[in-house]
Amino acid sequence: MRRIISACRSLPLILLALLLTLPVLAVFAAWLPWGDADGLAGPILREMASTVLPGYVWTTVWLGLMVALGAAIVGTVAAAAVTLFDFPGRRLLEWLLLLPLAMPAYVTAYAYTDFLQFSGPLQVWLRETYGLEGRLLPEVRSLGGAVWVFIFSLYPYVYLLARTALGERAAHLMEAARLLGAPLRRRIMTVALPLARPAVAAGVALVLMETLADFGVASYFGIQTFTTGIYKAWLSMDNRIAAAQLATFLLVLVVLLLQIEVRAQRRMRFVTNGVGRAGSAEAQPLRLRGGQAAMAWLVCLLPVLMGFVAPVFFMLRPLAADWSVLPWSRFLEWAGNSVRLGAITSVLAVAIALALAFAVRRRPAPLTRGVVQLASLGYAVPGAVIVVGLLLPVGWLQAAVPDWGLASLITATAVGIVWAYLVRFCAVALQSMLSGYARIPVSFDDSARMLGTRSWGLLARVHWPLLKRSTAAAALLVFVDVMKELPATMVLRPFNSDTLAVVAYQLARDERLGEAALPSLALVAVGLVPVIMLSRTLRSR
Repeated sequence: MRRIISACRSLPLILLALLLTLPVLAVFAAWLPWGDADGLAGPILREMASTVLPGYVWTTVWLGLMVALGAAIVGTVAAAAVTLFDFPGRRLLEWLLLLPLAMPAYVTAYAYTDFLQFSGPLQVWLRETYGLEGRLLPEVRSLGGAVWVFIFSLYPYVYLLARTALGERAAHLMEAARLLGAPLRRRIMTVALPLARPAVAAGVALVLMETLADFGVASYFGIQTFTTGIYKAWLSMDNRIAAAQLATFLLVLVVLLLQIEVRAQRRMRFVTNGVGRAGSAEAQPLRLRGGQAAMAWLVCLLPVLMGFVAPVFFMLRPLAADWSVLPWSRFLEWAGNSVRLGAITSVLAVAIALALAFAVRRRPAPLTRGVVQLASLGYAVPGAVIVVGLLLPVGWLQAAVPDWGLASLITATAVGIVWAYLVRFCAVALQSMLSGYARIPVSFDDSARMLGTRSWGLLARVHWPLLKRSTAAAALLVFVDVMKELPATMVLRPFNSDTLAVVAYQLARDERLGEAALPSLALVAVGLVPVIMLSRTLRSR
């Protein structure tokens, strides 16, 4: 009887989690016999498998491998430099290395293309100055260009986790190895880097998930990845079932990467446990001077220049050259649409996350924890998969009950796009709320119950005053993520409701890169806010 009552109490949470996971479930349902009622998806997939699908897979694999290797090298070397060594300006470089997190990868792609393409200022200057002709630099819009963009946009994921792992224990163990007579090279290769291996693996998994989820860079550069193949099967071939069935392969790969990330995080926690603070404080980073300090500066400054400073400079150039070509008149409209969608989504995401976190706090049963994990699945799902999975059940219901008009409700209003945002980013708010609850002792709840506080009164009078900072952080993170989201926004936005991300993509695609600089820089400015918060948090720790 108690189990039945507990299940009934958890029913609203279960329905909420199903609402957030419906797109993922719908993608897998596309393989059921009734999913492809007209039987057209099978011939389309067979035709794609014999023509373009091997190319999609090959390009995606090569892109993922090269980006993973490059991000692992750049992030690990930068983390080792600021953690294991001490040199002038190290504190400054610690947070400068986080700046590329504020740059959406597609914005970096627009900036490099504008500056380095055949008609860009660099090649024009080289031809005019030295009397040269033809193309002088490699084509930016290529697989190599995409690898470059992704490496310097995503390496902070590896840098952050590797820096945390090395900072916990590496300096202490390297000091012990030095006292045993090990040279510096051996201390780094046999002590520090193996210690950071789980953190690097977790960071690389995150980098790969972001690379697989990307649509803006691949579409703009004309690279035929699996994500662009999903959109082509859906939009060009007009078959949502084929797109959904393709999306399942991408979703399975993302789930595998997520498992790798989770296991690496567990190993990382195991590695960092049991080290006293006093022992870590006794071991100091190795002091560098002269040429060694300059080399450390170069190693740390190069990723910042390539991932943030250079793209911002490239976008500021057209702003300084001619302000009249910029779409100032419509900029406020685009920014207003982005802010409105971000505000609505952040409020709803925080409310859902607070309800789920409070439920876990009250009843930490396996059922409640399973519901929370189910609701967190969407963050790892690419935006293209969410869009396909969101419109599939709507299409099925529309075909079954034509009078309901569900298709117009999802695609012609803000309902569909906010739903997709919640599926994608509710996990961000949920993690922040769970972290906030972890800092509230359970004894507070027991004391409040002894004083007669029950149920929602506990949340309103005890938890909420202590969760205000976590709530604000969660709302801000969701807001920034919504502002930068491109694939779901581009497909599901209502008519005449362009956002900054969509406009930047459309202007860049139309070769109006100078006009794309204004919305792109606005996205970068918004993205700087959580980066500054993250930097302050790391320093306070």
